[in-house]
Amino acid sequence: MNSAIYRVAGLLLAVFLLNDAAAQYPSRAIRLLVPFPPGGGPDLVGRILAPKLSEGLGQPVVVENRVGSNGNIAGEAVAKSPADGYTLLVGNDSLFVINAHMYKQMPFDPLKDLAPVASLVSNGFFLAVNPSVPAKTFPEFVEYARKADPPIQYASGGNGSQHHLTMERLKARAGFKAVHVPYKGGAPATTATVAGEVPVMMSGTSTAPQIRSGRLRALAFTGPQRSRALPDVPTVAEFYPDFVMVQWYGLFAPAGTPDAVIARLRTETNRMLALPDLKEKLSNAGGVESWITSPEEFAAQIRSEYATYGNLVKQLGAKID
Repeated sequence: MNSAIYRVAGLLLAVFLLNDAAAQYPSRAIRLLVPFPPGGGPDLVGRILAPKLSEGLGQPVVVENRVGSNGNIAGEAVAKSPADGYTLLVGNDSLFVINAHMYKQMPFDPLKDLAPVASLVSNGFFLAVNPSVPAKTFPEFVEYARKADPPIQYASGGNGSQHHLTMERLKARAGFKAVHVPYKGGAPATTATVAGEVPVMMSGTSTAPQIRSGRLRALAFTGPQRSRALPDVPTVAEFYPDFVMVQWYGLFAPAGTPDAVIARLRTETNRMLALPDLKEKLSNAGGVESWITSPEEFAAQIRSEYATYGNLVKQLGAKID
């Protein structure tokens, strides 16, 4: 009898301590893991958001780059961290909705082992070419790619990345061949395309500065509307009405993180995403748009895209090389 009482008392004490820790959150620095190298879209977003999040929470928010496996390495590190809100992830959509369909074996289950805190940003991709490519418009590029022998090469931010699958879908829709050349993140892929090592890529909107400077030429945009960063660039949907592909990033914590901690993080995140100056910084640096959702809307988006990309991967027969 006494042992049962002690167990109940111990459980109540643990709950009390957990609730007390959540009420005092945060009391020390927070690590924000980014799954891609410096200079890429997720890194730019993380480094723009971190200072504002730090201001709102009253503690330092330190960005760490954990690169590899299309987000799996950073995701696993966060998933296996203590569920106390002090290790967070800027999660790329492909980690949650694509990787499980591409990898034979996942080191963890993103949908079960990570808790969605808040959506962050959303946007499409530019079909960007090195200036040496003779095509000046999207229709000219499609014709150029159809006639290329050997097939053109294209860069991506990694096997199974949004860059990869978006180009694969365009290949199938427009009827041309192209050879995939994966890099470890969008920034290295952009560097290679600017240097002419690879002639074309589906680039994130963080490449808007390279496009404006003439180091890359944007021929089309995959979002549902033209990008505010480069409004003169047509959408792919203007030529193929059924073609829309977007990317997003969200903030995630280890599964089991106290609801009070997640609620605090979500409140601060949504507050800063609504700030006009932050929206301007995100648009200028990465060409991305603030994306504020309810927890239910964000969860529904993840579930829907998981099914959509599962079907796309199956149709394309795409797998990790």
